Amino acid sequence: MTLTAPPPTEVPASPARGLVCRNCGATFGLVAEHACAQCFGPLEVDYDPERMRAVTREQIEAGPQNIWRYAGLLPVGQDPADRVSLDPGLTPLVRADRLAAELGITGGLWVKDDSANPTHSFKDRVVSLAATAARGLGYAKIAAASTGNLANSVAAHAARAGLPSYVFIPADLEPGKVVQSAVYGQTLVAVDGSYDDVNRLTSELAETDEFEDTAFVNQNVRPYYAEGSKTMGYEIAEQLGWRIPAQVVIPMASGSLLTKVDKAFRELVAAGIAEDTPWRVFGAQSAGCDPIATAFDNGWDVVKPVKSTGIAKSLNIGNPADGPYALDAIRRTGGAVGRVGDEQIVQGIRDLARTTGVFAETAGGVTVAVLRQLVEDGRLDPAQETVVLNTGEGLKTLDPLTPVVGPTHRIDPSLRSARAAGLVG
Repeated sequence: MTLTAPPPTEVPASPARGLVCRNCGATFGLVAEHACAQCFGPLEVDYDPERMRAVTREQIEAGPQNIWRYAGLLPVGQDPADRVSLDPGLTPLVRADRLAAELGITGGLWVKDDSANPTHSFKDRVVSLAATAARGLGYAKIAAASTGNLANSVAAHAARAGLPSYVFIPADLEPGKVVQSAVYGQTLVAVDGSYDDVNRLTSELAETDEFEDTAFVNQNVRPYYAEGSKTMGYEIAEQLGWRIPAQVVIPMASGSLLTKVDKAFRELVAAGIAEDTPWRVFGAQSAGCDPIATAFDNGWDVVKPVKSTGIAKSLNIGNPADGPYALDAIRRTGGAVGRVGDEQIVQGIRDLARTTGVFAETAGGVTVAVLRQLVEDGRLDPAQETVVLNTGEGLKTLDPLTPVVGPTHRIDPSLRSARAAGLVG
């Protein structure tokens, strides 16, 4: 059953020609729907390849210093006046030579650091597109079910645009993410349950009269929302001199980010913007929530839901909507999936911080720890150029680190005490 929405208005002219079902191929207009009316499969944006090929490197490079430089490859936001945005993007691509040396990677290692976005996670990319689409489709409010980073971004976008927002989160979310969502003065609802419970609740709320004028960014306008993740792939290629890296390691919750980075690479090649060179995509999951990894290991085409546990709460989606499509991308490119436990996640955070100066949230710790695992297992080629994604800021998830990091010394305010501690001779 598809979600109802207010009568849509035309989305501004773009290379998008409609929505298409990823399962049966049925096509629809540029409307607020996320599920196919024929087979209930997920919908995604379908583009006119000729319009995509009309976009050039020069046009992109002359654009704004944010994700909207890629407007010619996106479904909404061609007119700057129509954008609901914090202007995220063009986040650092950090050369990680010291980490590469520790892991034995000789082909070059980079960290795409999306903690530099306005609300300190990659979710600013997807919410900017979703909120822009929502306004173009006539919605008066925005909302989301979230594991934290999305909640932060939705509340901030709503505050910037003067829109009401409703954000629903699991009640046991990290305190830093709760505070960052609440500070914007929007409606924040803590739900006693898992993210999957929260997501089911918002699906039901979206069909009520009270929320008829509300765009749930990761539900009824999800096709537009998901396209924001492509901009990470575009930026990686542009920052490498319009070169696609041979290997990329991506954290997985729903699996959408991985599929869209892969889609971005394919679109750049099809448009003639980047050279067609082979690449492999690798997925990273927490052992506490590893349904995609389990499906990959068992050779399954379907992903069986699991009950989420573990410290990487931003990845704790036990029933990942894009899991099968992530598996397709990983297998098609010859990649693999790794999973790591809580101790390895904490060590991954510390390894990244110690060697690059990048402080990642737990999802970044998952990615770095899985990178190490993939190298040690021989599944990732250390002689090939590799990019890993850090999707969020470490200050959001301090609790796992508090027991293991802190002052290396404690002294009195005297030279004698400093000498006794071995700080001076």
